[in-house]
Amino acid sequence: MELIQSHELPAPAGHYSQAVAAGGLVFLSGILPSSAEVDPAVAGFEAQCGSVFEQCGKVLRAAGCGVADVVQCTAYIVGVENWPAFNAAYARVFGAHKPARTVVPVPALHYGFLVEVQLVAQRPQ
Repeated sequence: MELIQSHELPAPAGHYSQAVAAGGLVFLSGILPSSAEVDPAVAGFEAQCGSVFEQCGKVLRAAGCGVADVVQCTAYIVGVENWPAFNAAYARVFGAHKPARTVVPVPALHYGFLVEVQLVAQRPQ
């Protein structure tokens, strides 16, 4: 098992890794749209989606992957009414690539964020 840490992001505050590689796959932990530019009290859902996918991209790059290598996505969104906005952001990020996906509406997320994304990618051969 290889622990992966993007040097473009702060280290996790909890007892977990940003991602772990094992058996040719890369498993990203749940990523929040936390960055200096995204204050959950101010940033809307679309801005948070942009930020969370940017954060995911940084972790994927640290693992030697890109969005085209993603095979599965699990997203947690606050409010089912945000589903169309999530779909639009997801389509912009993945384009014609269509990994398996689960979207789970939830009542709340850590720190007041509105979206959290977890990915599984296959490392290029």
